[in-house]
Amino acid sequence: MQGRVVAQDDQLDFSFVSSGGPGGQNVNKRATKCVMRLAVTALALTPIQLDRLRGLAGSLLTTGDELVITSDEHRSQERNRSECIDRLAELVRRALVVPKVRRKTKPSRGAKERRISEKKRTGEIKRGRGGQHD
Repeated sequence: MQGRVVAQDDQLDFSFVSSGGPGGQNVNKRATKCVMRLAVTALALTPIQLDRLRGLAGSLLTTGDELVITSDEHRSQERNRSECIDRLAELVRRALVVPKVRRKTKPSRGAKERRISEKKRTGEIKRGRGGQHD
């Protein structure tokens, strides 16, 4: 089983703001969009995992090394809050996966010969298409 990464509640900073876009009067009256902030260094990750997380976070990462995750998909604060937590969990889960090392390979001699013979055969077919000109 893989190790667990736990973020304490006091490390997560939640704020709720008004959502933009259409939605009628409810959008104008209620602040349901959730904005979650978390210092990346607060997570118990190795330096390599932190670098991977920073790479995966992209535009979610601020210059102050803080993750900012937002959600305004749902109409309630609680569902948007849990959506933010789920997105963080997925991001951390992806950062924990060690990428597979790519090793260079060469085509075998037989594969090269088959490729060359196929090219020659194709060239012969094309050469044979030319009409006989008088």
